[in-house]
Amino acid sequence: MTYTHLTSEERNTLSTLKMEGFSNRQISRCLGRSPSTIGRELSRNRCPHDGAYRVSKAHSRAMTRRVNSRRNQQFSPEDLKRAYELIRLYWSPEQVSGYLAKTKELYISHETLYRYIWKDQKNLGDLHTCLRRSQKLRHKRYRSHDSRGKLPNKRHISERPRIIETRSTLGHWEIDTVMGSSDKHCVVTIVERKSRFLILGKLRCRTKDELNKRVIQLINRHLHHFRTITADNGTEFHGYQIIESKTDTRFYFANPHHSWERGTNENTNGLIRQYLPKGKSMATLTQHQCNSIAHKLNSRPRKTHGYKTPEDILYGC
Repeated sequence: MTYTHLTSEERNTLSTLKMEGFSNRQISRCLGRSPSTIGRELSRNRCPHDGAYRVSKAHSRAMTRRVNSRRNQQFSPEDLKRAYELIRLYWSPEQVSGYLAKTKELYISHETLYRYIWKDQKNLGDLHTCLRRSQKLRHKRYRSHDSRGKLPNKRHISERPRIIETRSTLGHWEIDTVMGSSDKHCVVTIVERKSRFLILGKLRCRTKDELNKRVIQLINRHLHHFRTITADNGTEFHGYQIIESKTDTRFYFANPHHSWERGTNENTNGLIRQYLPKGKSMATLTQHQCNSIAHKLNSRPRKTHGYKTPEDILYGC
């Protein structure tokens, strides 16, 4: 259904019928309009000092409102410069809109930003390449067999304190590894559940010894922020007792093929793929570059935090 504004002639008819005592519903039938349209017209465009509906004044108010509508608002290239800078940092249009409104730099909706991005794409621009791509659907594996080695006496996620699930306190992390191409090089990702703060480490191979060494180094940089870590059932985590003894951190393990039990980690891995695409070798990746990627994500405002950054939440800024 296409909506059209009331014409000057319709407003004349409305005024005449109203003076004759017709109800809003009767007027709507005569004009072929919705009763709510008639109600809005009378409430928006009547004279404020005496409440009377005068056709010329009502039509003038309606036209002024259309001219000043946000739909007709145009942003100059200078206005959009800051927004484009943030989009090129791989911020989503919603994050850009919320952050700029919070800092009072620019008031622009994320829908409007998307329109400018698609317009830029039609003009052969590259802004659209900074948006997150949808991933292929992942199929649930019902009752599938877990071929990875079994780890006896591991601490199950059901034993984890319930308060961790509420994300009300800091210090509870999730851990995973992200692979590159077919070579052995990969990264370990450690994400704090409440703040979404990310720690990223380069691994030369996905073995428990290599992982233990790197994770202990990373945790020691933020030691007072670590209380628990939740992992999946990968064999690289089978030496978790060494990490526990060196850092005084307790490990818990999710159920096999239950990635939603570590949803924060899985979502963050998707953000990391903006910088480390699937199929790309990580052989030349350095720890310095990992730190840079983590800093970019930790300084990116999040809607769930009222557009504060993970750094703000973890360090109480």
